[in-house]
Amino acid sequence: MKTLTIRMPDDKASRLKALARRRNISVNKLIEELSTIALTEYDAQVSYEVRAARATAAQGLALLDELDKLETAG
Repeated sequence: MKTLTIRMPDDKASRLKALARRRNISVNKLIEELSTIALTEYDAQVSYEVRAARATAAQGLALLDELDKLETAG
């Protein structure tokens, strides 16, 4: 496990401490949870971009047609 030192404005650090207290977790755990969310969002974006780059316009339109069918059937 690595140790990471970050610099931030005092008011932001105070707010993070208050948020951690409110959630009954440590600031370390809070930062770990927030970084997990950020990395998950990033991974999803990269995955989408890779898949979009491989697809064709025809495939995209076919997918939208399928979604339309599902919406009208539901």
